[in-house]
Amino acid sequence: MLPEDYGALYVQWAAAIHKVDPAARLGGPVFEGINEDIKVWPDAQGRTSWTGRFLAYLRSHGRIGDLAFVSLEHYPFEPCSITWKSLHDEPRMMKHILAALREAGVPMEIPIMVTESHISWRLTGPMSTVFAALWLADNIGSFFEAGGAAFYHSPTQPQPVQETCLGPATWSNFVTDQDYNITGYTSPYWSARLINLEWVQHRSGVHRMYASSSGAEDVTSYAVERPDGNWAVMLVNRNEQGAHEVRVVFSGGKGWRTFHGPVHMVTFGSEQYVWKTDGSRSYADPDGPPASRVIESHGQTTFTLPKASMTVLRGKIER
Repeated sequence: MLPEDYGALYVQWAAAIHKVDPAARLGGPVFEGINEDIKVWPDAQGRTSWTGRFLAYLRSHGRIGDLAFVSLEHYPFEPCSITWKSLHDEPRMMKHILAALREAGVPMEIPIMVTESHISWRLTGPMSTVFAALWLADNIGSFFEAGGAAFYHSPTQPQPVQETCLGPATWSNFVTDQDYNITGYTSPYWSARLINLEWVQHRSGVHRMYASSSGAEDVTSYAVERPDGNWAVMLVNRNEQGAHEVRVVFSGGKGWRTFHGPVHMVTFGSEQYVWKTDGSRSYADPDGPPASRVIESHGQTTFTLPKASMTVLRGKIER
């Protein structure tokens, strides 16, 4: 659909809904699985950005105020061509689509939301291997680091295992039998627990996120200052064969800082989870839980990131 036609329909729906509930916050255009701004054949001014022209239509009709948020789905990979190396593409792809929408004209005051997200738009084997846990950490971490506002991973409802082009898998956070009785967990479940309960402080208030980087190509990092005064760094080691030793340093202000005192270290990866393929009876063994320990940290402390793992380090910092 041309963006101007979609804009006309959007305006009509907004008027009808606000007649019933003037306070309702509306958004769109509900992009499905995009990794780039959609291009359309040029208009009379030579403009080819679908998003830019949709926004221009709303502005020209005095209705940009009806767009309270911009939403998209994120299903980045072709279902049958995923390899372990695909993990390296996720942070770049997520940050790129948010930047592309801003460049197309989405104002900074309009939040961008991911309202559905998974590895692919079709069921595929890596959705139930440890690959999915690491992908989800990078997916969510890079989204918020790039300025995203709200994120929803889906689907999470219990579903049986099915055969796919890359092996048996389930969409779900849970493994079930054919009668939907839950028999175990999948790697995205454990990843989501680390993200929601270890990295960020669940239901607790505003977190501050800061840009971070790693000196290792295989390692990504995401840092937040939590409402409880702790700092938490989520580190993803995408090296399938080897561990990484890291030292965490916080820069800015009047000097460098490091973790000091007890640091809670929680890790989930290939040592805690292995997906066993057996058709519709596939299962994980071991099936978690994450490994947890407390390390007394000082300025020179290093932390070991096991191969194919995600790790959360949480504690106080000082100069």
